Amino acid sequence: MSGLFQDESQLDTPPAPEGPGLFGDALEPAHAAPYRVLARKYRPTSFNDLIGQAAMVRILRNAFATGRVAHAFMLTGVRGVGKTTTARIIARALNCTGPDGKGGPTADPCGVCPDCAAILADRHPDVVEMDAASRTGVDDVREIIEATRFRPMQARTKVFVIDEVHMLSRNAFNALLKTLEEPPPHVKFVFATTELRKVPVTVLSRCQRFDLRRVRMAELSAHFARIAGREAVSVEPAALDLIARAADGSVRDGLSLLDQAIAQADGVVTEAAVTNMLGLADRGMVFDLMDAVMSGQPRQALQITELAHERGADLGMMLQDLLELTYTVTRLKSVPALRESQDLPEAERTRGAALADRLSVPVLSRAWQMLLKGVGEVETAPDRRAAAEMVLIRLCHVSDLPPPGDLVRRLSGGGVQAAGGTAPAPSGGGARAVAGGAPIAAAQAEQTVPRITSFRDVAALVAEKREAMLHAHLIHSVHLVRFAPPVIELRPQPEAPKDLAARLGTLLTEATGTRWTIALSTAEGEATIAEQGSAADSARRVTAADHPLVRAIIDAFPGARIDTVHDTSVDEYGLPAVGQQAELADDEECEE
Repeated sequence: MSGLFQDESQLDTPPAPEGPGLFGDALEPAHAAPYRVLARKYRPTSFNDLIGQAAMVRILRNAFATGRVAHAFMLTGVRGVGKTTTARIIARALNCTGPDGKGGPTADPCGVCPDCAAILADRHPDVVEMDAASRTGVDDVREIIEATRFRPMQARTKVFVIDEVHMLSRNAFNALLKTLEEPPPHVKFVFATTELRKVPVTVLSRCQRFDLRRVRMAELSAHFARIAGREAVSVEPAALDLIARAADGSVRDGLSLLDQAIAQADGVVTEAAVTNMLGLADRGMVFDLMDAVMSGQPRQALQITELAHERGADLGMMLQDLLELTYTVTRLKSVPALRESQDLPEAERTRGAALADRLSVPVLSRAWQMLLKGVGEVETAPDRRAAAEMVLIRLCHVSDLPPPGDLVRRLSGGGVQAAGGTAPAPSGGGARAVAGGAPIAAAQAEQTVPRITSFRDVAALVAEKREAMLHAHLIHSVHLVRFAPPVIELRPQPEAPKDLAARLGTLLTEATGTRWTIALSTAEGEATIAEQGSAADSARRVTAADHPLVRAIIDAFPGARIDTVHDTSVDEYGLPAVGQQAELADDEECEE
């Protein structure tokens, strides 16, 4: 039929002109088929095509198989992981009638029935997509609510897909609540959002929620390789890894980058071409830079940045690459099994593992903090290159400095150890320094044995040995009855563990080299260390409150109160040192 109701294909393809054109040559077709970007051309059309979302696919398949399909879905995740695509697949699964037109809801829509074809072409009257970013008001939601009252025009189920649903206003959410809780049987809602925290909990509680995960780099790289093969384009594996890393878990972002890389390539898409396209430094160059700064070689580091700058790399991005490499090396250091993981590129598994073996976690942590601060400096500096190079120079100059923990240990040890970890020999007495019974060896042995003169020294030793639970019970759950080293008599409270005495005796014996006996008693004994500390703190507060200056301040500022009394003469338990406490007791006896 001609006119308004002629076939669509005839409308899209006008008749080819006959004869030569205006300038003598034959005319090209008036409308060549427009190019479809890879992200649209290879958009998944079934659950089988979705990558990286195995948990969600499994749940949805089981739901369709058992007929337990929810009336509302909330799909959340970063951009480009397949939220809107999943919504359309759900719409097709709900409305597919099969090639014979007699099928029901299925997790594997046929793709050829009228409903599937219409939904794929985005022209189905019963599948309504709304962008909440541009239609945020309550009137827009009321249109949807009104539409839910009518049965589907063509399909089995009306499906309302609302993208970026977190952009709806509060009134719009409130207007939707009742319909969302009790929708008509022929209506389903599918919401998609990148900001789940902005969606009211009243809406979330009425939806079945799916968190779409970032797609792993290995999966992305393999997916891009398959698409490149279908496009008959050669892409180096290293180039695919770069694109997958830059995609940051987003399939759509990665396909857009792959599209761009194919468009600019002259033949094979190489790693160098993708590096230039992304404005990145060569990955090997980043490893070389890491080697240079961690070896304290500023000249070599600046030569690398000079070369990277000449190639067009942004040094701020190079610092970010160095930050990401520091994180990767720290992971390899902490979890050695990652060295065999196929999720990491070959360079990370080889050169990264070598760096992990060479660098300590404190050094890597310090580099992370400096780089993190440096990246922020670069973003605000008038000269990005100068700021980035200053960060690298600072890293080079701290590379040979010990981490703070080592400095504290050296200072607390009286400076006996040198930077290399060996004790310097005294002048004129080298033989005495290494002799087993030499004075230096004896002094060092004496320093390593803890000095225990009170029960508080015992508690402090337990804390130093990182026995947190045992230390807490010694402070809060134990009453000292008698302290006569190497015998300690205690009365534990009911909440103290049954093996407290055995554990404490073993720890003291191992730490001092002397056999200790921990006896349990039913005698009253002293107050716990925590009770003593609390009483001492209360006494200090009372004393401070009686001070004329403090009273004057409280009178001048109504509502003021004493929050904390700091006394530098007390230990970590809020009690005077043992010797000082004995002197106070002697003074009290003399006064009596």
